Amino acid sequence: MEMCSIASGSSGNCIYVGTDDTHLIVDAGISGKRIENGLNTIGLKTNEIQGILITHEHSDHIAGLGVVARRYGIPLYATAGTIAAIKKCSSVGKIEESLFHPIEAGNQFTIGDMQIEPLAISHDAAEPVAYILHQQEKSIGVITDLGTYDDWMVKKLQGLDALLLEANHDVRMLQVGSYPYPLKQRILSERGHLSNESSGQLLGRLLHDDFKTVVLGHLSQENNYASLAYETVRLEVSLGENPYKGDDFPMYVADRSEVSKVIQI
Repeated sequence: MEMCSIASGSSGNCIYVGTDDTHLIVDAGISGKRIENGLNTIGLKTNEIQGILITHEHSDHIAGLGVVARRYGIPLYATAGTIAAIKKCSSVGKIEESLFHPIEAGNQFTIGDMQIEPLAISHDAAEPVAYILHQQEKSIGVITDLGTYDDWMVKKLQGLDALLLEANHDVRMLQVGSYPYPLKQRILSERGHLSNESSGQLLGRLLHDDFKTVVLGHLSQENNYASLAYETVRLEVSLGENPYKGDDFPMYVADRSEVSKVIQI
């Protein structure tokens, strides 16, 4: 299995996860041209993508969805609530009904040689999910847009080989920044986004001896820096109640506009 961030951040998200035989993307929150160029960078074409897994209907996750779906006829997988919300987004445009494949949180489904497990998450969207993608004994998690997490989520994420995990904002930067107060409260709420500190605390509960790597993603353009996210998450892991330190495994920060290195497990 392999994973690559085509784009990740508050301005647009698209994550590639694949095997030798199956190629998927999680979200299409950037233009079709950027998706195509990003896939080309790692030796793929958009018409080789066999499915788009949609987390939720916010524009930074579906901005390029209509164009890509219509041009290439790629099947779209999302919860019923998310599908209904997408159909109300005029910016997406008309998508052929047959391309929509409703899924349910907690029910695994199969595309090619991968099994996909949608997980219900706490976020201010219609029916949002995160995804764990499995191939035989290997698994990769794409976990963003979490307002909060609980013991159930921690249990579901045990044993991952690699993880793209949200580290959206620095709390202090957000609090003193220019965002309107209601938006600040939304981001900080249990239906908002994970802070750097919360991301590090969650990661510390997921590490195990065979864990390969983590990619920090969905960083806020206004309320975070890549270096700050990296150092904060690393420090939280090192100070946490776990036997690991922040330097015990590779950690990368996904760029909002540049394609990341390909993580192979």
